[in-house]
Amino acid sequence: MTEKDVYQVAGWNGQSGERWVAYQARLDAMMAVFGQAAIEAAAPATGERVLDVGCGAGASSLDLAARVGVGGHVLGVDISEPLIGRARALAPQDTPALFQVADASSTELPQGAFDILFSRFGVMFFDDPTAAFAHMRRALKPGARVAFVCWRGMAENDWVRLPMGAMKGILPPMTPPGPEAGPFSFGDQGRVARILTVAGFTDVAIAPFDASIPFGKGETRDAALDDAVKMTLEVGPLARSLADQPDDIRARASAAVRAVFAGCPGERSVMINGAAWIVTARNPAS
Repeated sequence: MTEKDVYQVAGWNGQSGERWVAYQARLDAMMAVFGQAAIEAAAPATGERVLDVGCGAGASSLDLAARVGVGGHVLGVDISEPLIGRARALAPQDTPALFQVADASSTELPQGAFDILFSRFGVMFFDDPTAAFAHMRRALKPGARVAFVCWRGMAENDWVRLPMGAMKGILPPMTPPGPEAGPFSFGDQGRVARILTVAGFTDVAIAPFDASIPFGKGETRDAALDDAVKMTLEVGPLARSLADQPDDIRARASAAVRAVFAGCPGERSVMINGAAWIVTARNPAS
């Protein structure tokens, strides 16, 4: 299976989407600090309209809605029906946020309607990101702002590097995804800048943002470790690598991941380093 296949729509409307819904609270906790940094960079104001791309279960959209208020509007779009269903279920009745199952790279969007294009880890999976951003730009008002957070390289993100490294001698060496595929496809800041510039944006700025990620959750240290291991084996790159493996291999993988997580700090969550870019840009005023 190629990295492109892994992130296809069918997966997000099947097992992948369902597992993300099951772990929604933990995954949102893991990404919260990054999303808040991107929201601060976007600086949404009362009454503004925001397009939230790859909104998942809606946490970022609801945070944005709280900032724009009842006079504003947030449209959260995602390709995953299970995640959009979860977002709608979690949304307060009076929120100015709406959720739509859609591929932001191609779906028809109202032209010149939004003040902000936002994303929390939702823009790294487009087949043709330059075309996708050019398409989304048409939905923005002149002078509108762009703000999103995306992962830096896999080697800088211990939340995936550590468990994948623990598989040495357990799984055959895995071919890493190409530099332009998967969740780390925006790790090269030069590539990100080129994509946005060619898509027609100006004032592109890319800043590193590092944070400690709470992985898993438990009332005790042992319970937190167990939960972090379970989540690792069910969601994300390692889960896909182990999907067709026999029980003995999965048991060895679980023990190896637990051992490496045991070296990380944290009492009620395993705290693991995460590395991202905060990216901002602007739609030209004319």
